Amino acid sequence: MDRLVAAVSAPREAEAVTGRVDALLTVVGGSGTGKTTLVDAVVARFVADGGRVLGAAGSQSETHLAFSGLHQLLRPVRGRIEALPSRQREALHVAFGVAERSEAPDPMLIGAAVLTMLSDLAAERPLLVVVDDAQWADHASLDALSFAARRLADEPVTLLIATGDPALRALAAREPTLTLEPLGRGAAERLLDLQPRVPAGLTRASILDQAEGNPLALVELARAAGDHDSPSGTVHGPLPVTERLGRVYADRLAALPAETRRAVVRLATVDNEDPSHTVLSWLPDIGDPVWAPAEEAGLVRRSGGRLRCDHPLCRLAIYHTAPAEERRAAHLELAELFGDQDPDRRAWHLAAAASGLSAAVSAQLEGSADRARHRSGYAAAAHMLERAADLHPDRGESTRLLAAATSAAVLTGRLDSVERLAARTRAGTDDPTAAALAALQVGRLMTLTSSHSAAYGQLTRTAAALTDTEPAAALEALAAAAVVRFYSGDAAQSHEIERLLPLASAPDGHRLGERETLLADWAGVVARPDAADARFALRLPALAADAREEPRTLILLATAAWLLDETGLAVRTYDAAFASWASQGPLPDGLGGVAALAYLVDPRESRSVLVLAHRALGTAATVEGDHEAAHQHYRVLFDGLGNPTHYHLSYPALPELAAAAARVGRREEATRIVDGAERSLADAGPLAPRRAALVRLSRAALAPAEEAEHHFTAALENPALARRPFERAQALLAYGEWLRRRRRISDARAPLADAEAVFRRLAAQPWAARAQSELRASGSQIGTTEPDAFAGLTPQQQQIVRLAALGLTNREVAEKLYLSPRTVSSHLYRAFPKLGITARSQLRHVVDAMTTDRDAGQDTDAGVRA
Repeated sequence: MDRLVAAVSAPREAEAVTGRVDALLTVVGGSGTGKTTLVDAVVARFVADGGRVLGAAGSQSETHLAFSGLHQLLRPVRGRIEALPSRQREALHVAFGVAERSEAPDPMLIGAAVLTMLSDLAAERPLLVVVDDAQWADHASLDALSFAARRLADEPVTLLIATGDPALRALAAREPTLTLEPLGRGAAERLLDLQPRVPAGLTRASILDQAEGNPLALVELARAAGDHDSPSGTVHGPLPVTERLGRVYADRLAALPAETRRAVVRLATVDNEDPSHTVLSWLPDIGDPVWAPAEEAGLVRRSGGRLRCDHPLCRLAIYHTAPAEERRAAHLELAELFGDQDPDRRAWHLAAAASGLSAAVSAQLEGSADRARHRSGYAAAAHMLERAADLHPDRGESTRLLAAATSAAVLTGRLDSVERLAARTRAGTDDPTAAALAALQVGRLMTLTSSHSAAYGQLTRTAAALTDTEPAAALEALAAAAVVRFYSGDAAQSHEIERLLPLASAPDGHRLGERETLLADWAGVVARPDAADARFALRLPALAADAREEPRTLILLATAAWLLDETGLAVRTYDAAFASWASQGPLPDGLGGVAALAYLVDPRESRSVLVLAHRALGTAATVEGDHEAAHQHYRVLFDGLGNPTHYHLSYPALPELAAAAARVGRREEATRIVDGAERSLADAGPLAPRRAALVRLSRAALAPAEEAEHHFTAALENPALARRPFERAQALLAYGEWLRRRRRISDARAPLADAEAVFRRLAAQPWAARAQSELRASGSQIGTTEPDAFAGLTPQQQQIVRLAALGLTNREVAEKLYLSPRTVSSHLYRAFPKLGITARSQLRHVVDAMTTDRDAGQDTDAGVRA
């Protein structure tokens, strides 16, 4: 903790001497372990050193109010919001409920706004951002801070998170965690010695045993023992244990004067962060003598102009041990105070005060949930909808609200919440359609786990149950099942999808709407692209043009185009989807979760990830010259008969498998695999042209010398290969190498030069170096053997340089890339020496010189990304 304060206060240039400066530190400890005490000590030292502190404390009453924690954190500097770029400023205003917008703000835009504000503040003096009791903070605020935390490496900003939830160990996975373990015997003894009444003898031993090292329990048990001490200094009978500390607070509460007790119960009801201008008019003034008895009893603290319960455990104990009618009266009074000025808090206090069913309160909670969804607060929306369902007297309405809660929970990515809500929906209804729709929500989220077999079964069973009553929902289920089929690569899974699609696509002879027709076509393409209707591929450009403002539809169309080898269209459509998301709201549910599969891979479940991983490892081994290892990795992608491990992702690696096999003497085995791939061409449908080129290239690597050239030229003349610039450059390189080894030096130069130009333009440095080596061996003069300066930059530095070369300011670049302006500046500072320039005005020349044909470079880059 000392190092944290010293590091953030010091210039970041000192990192080279002092080691890495952590942007975030999480302190984890159960209730009463001293998290707040540690945080307060760090804050005091940081302020004494001249730093600025922004702080927030989570509270149970606001856990489900989206962005309440962020609002609390930024409230002292809210004037700085107006200085943000317009889109970031608008996103924060909408998130905080001070502006309205029909669509939800993009969470990434909110995160970027927070990042920009923290960066601007840190430019004036070092900044420490503290979130205490983060286990009670709302998820939307934590997500925004997590976004910022991962981008603060170049900023004098540190986030300090204190939480009682071990599951919330760090907002950024790489960051360190300080876990507050129970005190050892020696430390516990010293803490007891510091108490006003130092326990001794058997009482002391009992306290040490029963407190189990919890600092709060040690203090409270010592206080309780002192209050009941006998003349012998020993408390007879068992001491209250940690779980029973609430009784201690209840006794103190009961001993207070009636007026003081009412004030303390009110304070415990409002918690720490209900809006002060409202609450202060309701609570006695901080200087009112009414608080003195509660302060003397250790129930409240008055310091720094603030009034609060002495400890979160204290507040909870007071709240739960207070008479129910007193709590209910307090909630009703607060709801009346908030009125129309804060309908969300009003609804929540009304719900807390409800002693029975109420359609009116349920409706108010549903309104709060709608507002939370517009602010991307899906966890809060799900919680409010569930509570609204609990309060509604009509069973059908309750089922509807639970279903809405389940749908909102899907967007949080938390499968356990979705499963629990879906189970509640099924238990509360006799309607099989409602139960099936709840199961659909579970299945949608299960697609992002590695349990593909379970997800597939859930989705196809749901689709079968909905084909007659809800064909549109059945098609949604089949589309999700097709995604599972792609992940798993299991051929058997396509059969059930193909069986159910006609049933859902022709419900009682009625025509489907445009969305349902697209889903039906899309599910078929994903499940079996080789059997896709050619007419669907021809319709894709027009469909993409019509859907230019619908990012979810665009992503479907882009995926279909990619699977059908329409790579240029795929890239343009993906780009359009991302551009639309940036202005309309959050990414479609699930898109960001696919990466998690790489960490859970079961080869029997996730053939897609298995194939991609082995291909990457095979490519790395090839570059390193380890052809035996490369062959072992590529060999996993096919069985001995040439059947692919994954129906779509295995085939592109066929030429690399053949080349590696030829180098390690496994030609016969590889030839059998290529024969099998060639037999598949008859059923490859729209994928046949590209697959034919891949087979030709594989034949070229394995065939006798007198036959190889025929295969090379046939592959290079195939138009499908031209749409894959990197694959075509690999083919040109292999052909040029073959020609040079046949001593056809002059013939080899042209394909080698073409290949080298593409590899260099794509920053494919190992391949460019190999092509340059072949060119030198053929007697060609090449400009340099050193890596291209631009290619030597990191991918993020390349993005920044490109945008800066267009004349964008650091702030404008930061907004586009969701970085802080200081991070952009730092990257440019590091890039200039690598590029051999000293001024920003030279960046344009660097980018122009990177390729002799900018338009060709853009087309090539698009092809590679596809």
